[in-house]
Amino acid sequence: MPAPTGFRLFKAAAFALLAANLALYALLGRPNELVDAAAWLVLLVLFEIETAHGARLSTQQLRLIHFLRLPAAAGVLAAAAGYLLEAEWLDAANAWLWVVVVILLEIEVRFPAAVGRRRESFLIAAVVFYAALFLLVPVWLWQDEWLDAWDATLWLAAFFAIELNVLQRTNSA
Repeated sequence: MPAPTGFRLFKAAAFALLAANLALYALLGRPNELVDAAAWLVLLVLFEIETAHGARLSTQQLRLIHFLRLPAAAGVLAAAAGYLLEAEWLDAANAWLWVVVVILLEIEVRFPAAVGRRRESFLIAAVVFYAALFLLVPVWLWQDEWLDAWDATLWLAAFFAIELNVLQRTNSA
């Protein structure tokens, strides 16, 4: 069943804002922030393709998506390590929390039957990590880091859309 028009518009707006966000980091951010934003955007697009359109993809196309996620994940990990090296502790905490969320999402997407048997545990873990990410937004605001707060809010909204895709896939399976 196709996604409702409002949901498709929400996702399109989120992706457009994230692309604009990437341009902002290219112009105003540190190199590590640009790598971080670009790698995450690639990961998000690949998750969107798989979770929203996976039923229409061939096995070969799914393998390609999984393969392409590897360099994007490497960029994410490099940026997360870079935040530690730069002593950017809030950015590092944010990056590593997102790494855990993506690991959970990867397991949900690749092993839905196993996740189904432990649904409550996965739900609790997701709520805990998303809540931790959400709590970083007011911290950035308190520190007058408006771009980081905006960025964090956008990413939470975008991954909310991916989680809804996964939920829809799970309910239709």
